[in-house]
Amino acid sequence: MKVMLHKNELGHLSVYVPKKDLEEEVVGQTATEGGKILTLANGWQLSFKDLAEDTKLPQTFNAKKL
Repeated sequence: MKVMLHKNELGHLSVYVPKKDLEEEVVGQTATEGGKILTLANGWQLSFKDLAEDTKLPQTFNAKKL
């Protein structure tokens, strides 16, 4: 699914899912061999293959919901 990563007004990493009209703050990050898993405040876990630490935000990515 397509999601947009950006920093919210407090400077925290947030994810916006346009198809669900959902915006949630990232509460956890886990590095894996295949990329990175972000845990959202609502409990969702999203897997990203091409997410680097120095990525310029805001930016749209493909993510897989776990």
